Amino acid sequence: MGTLLAAVLPDVGRSLREAFFMFWETLWALVLGFGLSGAVQAFVSKEQMQRVLGDHRLAAVARASGFGMLSSSCSYAATAMAKSLFAKGADFITAMVFMFASTNLVIELGVVLVILMGWQFAAAEFIGGPIMIGLLVILGGLVLRGRAVEEARERVRHGAVGGHDHQAMAGLTPERQQELEAEPWAAKLTSRAGWADAASYSVADMTMLRKELAIGYTVAGFLAVMVPLHVWNDVFLRGHGFWTPVENALIGPFIALISFVCSIGNVPMAAALWHGGISFGGVISFVFADLIALPLVLIYRKYYGTRMALRLTATFWAVMSTAGLIVEGIFRLAGWIPGSRPRQIVPTGFAWNYTTVLNIVFLVVLGILYWLYRNRERLGGGTSLAIDPVCGMQVRRADAPATTLHEDRPLWFCSDGCRDRFEGNPERYVHPPARARIASDPRDQP
Repeated sequence: MGTLLAAVLPDVGRSLREAFFMFWETLWALVLGFGLSGAVQAFVSKEQMQRVLGDHRLAAVARASGFGMLSSSCSYAATAMAKSLFAKGADFITAMVFMFASTNLVIELGVVLVILMGWQFAAAEFIGGPIMIGLLVILGGLVLRGRAVEEARERVRHGAVGGHDHQAMAGLTPERQQELEAEPWAAKLTSRAGWADAASYSVADMTMLRKELAIGYTVAGFLAVMVPLHVWNDVFLRGHGFWTPVENALIGPFIALISFVCSIGNVPMAAALWHGGISFGGVISFVFADLIALPLVLIYRKYYGTRMALRLTATFWAVMSTAGLIVEGIFRLAGWIPGSRPRQIVPTGFAWNYTTVLNIVFLVVLGILYWLYRNRERLGGGTSLAIDPVCGMQVRRADAPATTLHEDRPLWFCSDGCRDRFEGNPERYVHPPARARIASDPRDQP
């Protein structure tokens, strides 16, 4: 046993070192991305979203894509929001388009791809995203239709949404919603309360994704160090002509399915796969496939039923693999596919360079964001927002995916999963200080 530990421990240490420096290389980009995402979520109104997504024609698909790009990159939050939109009347395919855009066309994803893998992969993501959405609309129109969709709508309306009027529970009258939507941009951008809300969204998104990021970087570090190249060669076909990119594009989503890692956390894993020998299209299909990680497939089953969950998984897999192949073909014709693979994903040592300077600057920015978040009520923010008591994510009361009443007080959640965990053991999540905060909220008084 001692000999085995002596042989393994150095590799474990190198793996953790690789994981840390992948995180260090992208730290400033993560703060920048989450900061921009929080600002967009705070300043862009989404109250009318479900009313303009009633079909999957070109205009509605374009609107859903735009709304998705302006949303959080968290796969779980995107899935919950898509379900909520569908329950409120949005077209099913258009709701899925929103979900695709909110996880594949967001700023922070592109920035991290550039740093860890190069501009070609970020460009492929943003070129391939619309291709994937187009394929989803075409294939989804054939598969995601008919009685299965109606059964799914009845299911989310009856069992998943819970029958609560989220806007009424938020205390927002239609007149007040119109006032908020009509508020001038200059007023929003110069408001201390608005920036406090933006910081709260940023901190909440970081909190929601912390486990995904930690798992993604750690697994990527172990894959890069401890998996020999001959193992990758056994998994990914090489030198078989046309069948090489086909097999790689098909297996990329399979790795995403079994890896349990989604959102931005799969980018360091994609870097490890590229380092290991998977094709360019295989990498892109893997990054696209963050929406079929096994935990999300189980969520689809809970939301929409087993039959629809299987249809969604098969449709998404086909769309993601096909989009990866198409992107590889485009980039091969343009001569943009990198001709070599890095011997190491990132330098595994500290150096006084632009990365270090940017990290120091953005750690200061992170401190400012956290201060704004902690003082949001004193600055006048948070009037339309709530904190999920289970995961800590900030949600808009008007469009929270799930709500419940506890001791005659409303609580808001980012997803049905968090609400179910709360209802299973409320005492674990609502401790006396939290009860005091809830009771002191004048919007919740009878």
